[in-house]
Amino acid sequence: MRKHFFSGIQPSGRLHIGNYFGAIKQWVALQDSYEPVFGIVDFHGMTARYDPKDMPVRVLDAAASYLAAGLDPERSIIMLQSLVLEHLELAWILNCITPMGRLSRIPTFKDKVRQNPDNVNMGLFGYPVLMAADILLYKSEIVPVGEDQVPHLEFTREMARRFNSIFGETFQEPAEVLSSGARIVGTDGVNKMSKSLDNCIYLDDTDEEISRKLATAVTDPARKRRSDPGDPEVCNLYAYHRIFSTPEEIAHCAEGCRTAGIGCVDCKKIVAAHIQEAVAPIRERRTELMAQPSEVRDILRAGADRARPIAQETMREVRDKVGTTLD
Repeated sequence: MRKHFFSGIQPSGRLHIGNYFGAIKQWVALQDSYEPVFGIVDFHGMTARYDPKDMPVRVLDAAASYLAAGLDPERSIIMLQSLVLEHLELAWILNCITPMGRLSRIPTFKDKVRQNPDNVNMGLFGYPVLMAADILLYKSEIVPVGEDQVPHLEFTREMARRFNSIFGETFQEPAEVLSSGARIVGTDGVNKMSKSLDNCIYLDDTDEEISRKLATAVTDPARKRRSDPGDPEVCNLYAYHRIFSTPEEIAHCAEGCRTAGIGCVDCKKIVAAHIQEAVAPIRERRTELMAQPSEVRDILRAGADRARPIAQETMREVRDKVGTTLD
């Protein structure tokens, strides 16, 4: 029997190529070795202000993008977090053994406070505890993560150790499986792709939108004119080439950049064509799925029905350990 692990994405809007190459592509490959639980983590999404009327649409969008990118409900459990309330139950128990000082030192909390100074809420502060509960609830042996998420996974391991030391051996410490995909910086050339920073290339962007976004993407600032030589290693566009272009094209663009033998516009056209080719089948499949919303919702409900018994079994053990049973 294949073992489980949990990974999730917030229903915070459309998925971009950073999501795909940083996480989802690896998830697709892992379906052959595990029975993963992939969650649309809407409880996490509540930590930022949102319009409740938009949430069902955002959930549907994220689920359709999951499926279009290759997640298979026959090989994986694809579910909506809020349909399995054991996530919250375990999170509360872990909250009760989590030092507040430890949470305040998690780097992503500090980043989110800087980004949203007018909405620093308890859910945001306790976000890592719910994330740890998501992972531990399914007795995950591994968790596929990007390098920026390693501190969260280390916190999860700490929570497993803390729970075990207080209540007895229950959880194993999951190991990270680092994404083999490159970290994709946004079109601004500075920040990780982020919807809030408007620097993304989305999986459902049209060919025209991809070309337009790349046309204004930041490249090597030393190349102010076509005749200026540059350094491909400091060019964000070259990082895109390393992901999408052929080895011959990568070498050609690197040499052309250093000698001013090729302009940034030409480089952008090459990489645009490859990105368009990569996202086209995902975009087409996603369009088909969005036209069948009831089928996508049924997949999420069926996934929750499969996830719930696993979560309930874990919580029976946890309740016994913490003494919240009458037996």
